[in-house]
Amino acid sequence: MHNIELIGASLFALALLHTFAAKSFGTLARRHPRHAGLFHLLGEVEVVFGFWAFVLILVMALANGGQSAIAYVESRHYTEPLFVFTVMVVAASRPVLDAVQRLLLALSRKLPLRTEVALAWFGLALVPLTGSLITEPAAMTLAAMTLAPLIFRAGMPEWLKYGALGVLFVNVSIGGTLTSYAAPPVLMVAGTWGWDSAFMASHFGWKAALAVVVNATVVSFMLAPHLRPIAANEIQATPGADAADTPKVPLAVTVIHLAFLAGLVVFSHHPVLFLGLFMLFLGFTSAYERYQSPLIIKEALLVGFFLAGLVVLGGMQQWWLQPIVESLSPLALFFGATALTAITDNAALTYLGSLINGITPQAQYMLVAGAVSGGGLTVIANAPNPAGVALLRRGFNDESVGMMGLLLGALGPTVVAAAAFLLL
Repeated sequence: MHNIELIGASLFALALLHTFAAKSFGTLARRHPRHAGLFHLLGEVEVVFGFWAFVLILVMALANGGQSAIAYVESRHYTEPLFVFTVMVVAASRPVLDAVQRLLLALSRKLPLRTEVALAWFGLALVPLTGSLITEPAAMTLAAMTLAPLIFRAGMPEWLKYGALGVLFVNVSIGGTLTSYAAPPVLMVAGTWGWDSAFMASHFGWKAALAVVVNATVVSFMLAPHLRPIAANEIQATPGADAADTPKVPLAVTVIHLAFLAGLVVFSHHPVLFLGLFMLFLGFTSAYERYQSPLIIKEALLVGFFLAGLVVLGGMQQWWLQPIVESLSPLALFFGATALTAITDNAALTYLGSLINGITPQAQYMLVAGAVSGGGLTVIANAPNPAGVALLRRGFNDESVGMMGLLLGALGPTVVAAAAFLLL
């Protein structure tokens, strides 16, 4: 073990503490208005891991030289941060969002429930399950944009917002397990262990779907008294758009946007290709600007920055994480993976499991089941979570998501998910 690994683990711990304390920086900003801008910056959850990653790079440069620090940074893989950035922007574009929300609104009106309750249920259940097809980051983006005007708004009790956020994060984490390519923790092991989509659907998918339905139904019942009726144009209004002045999106434009989204999903593991598609998408949106709303470039960049920082800091944690994973029995591995996921990305955890020689099929199942069950406990537990925080934080007090509130809100749905994977 090298000193730099100890430093990396210490900085990772500081980043975790910073994440949980991020909301307190708003208080410091009010007390010290002269430095309010700096405190607001440090209070952005999406900035935390990128900030501490730069601290790590600086320490490595001072300790081992600049070339060593550069070599380490360039040795990391940034496909996931880049993909999340691009898919967030495309999925939240007005044509895609309008198409999805019109479909959900039509389905909601066919259920024997108040439209707003049915719409909230679809946003918390159906959309997370579509993550198995369109990938979890895209599902998180669409669900967050749909649920924002319904749940994450003024007038909704704060504890219910955290309850709904916890359900959304857990459901997205387990909702991507019906296939072998959509959930990052599954993708890390699918090739090594020979898990295809048929295997995932039969061993994980149906259990995850049942847990998703239970979680969404319970929280929708709790939300029902507080959901106010909303007009169709209100739920379909994209942030930054003036519904009165924005022309209706032609079918051809919607189809082209959906084709771009599908292309990103197909080439999600090939950054040269999906970045090229994204450049074409930006050109198309500029050519037909009248059918667009402002793209969420800033929010998506912050999420990409967060995930890239997690990649850099997480690369220094293998020395203590892997021995823990290797030493646990299958049942202990399930609960250990669920707990460890709260303090490290679940994809990183399953990747470490894929390196273990001779790991049994039972231990493989337990590791992945525990990792996806705990994927909603913190903002760093699952790659799409920072996207949800970036898109929904304005609906919370002080426009900031408290990490303790998220943890408490996610405990219930995490227990449901764990029970489904362990008992069914």
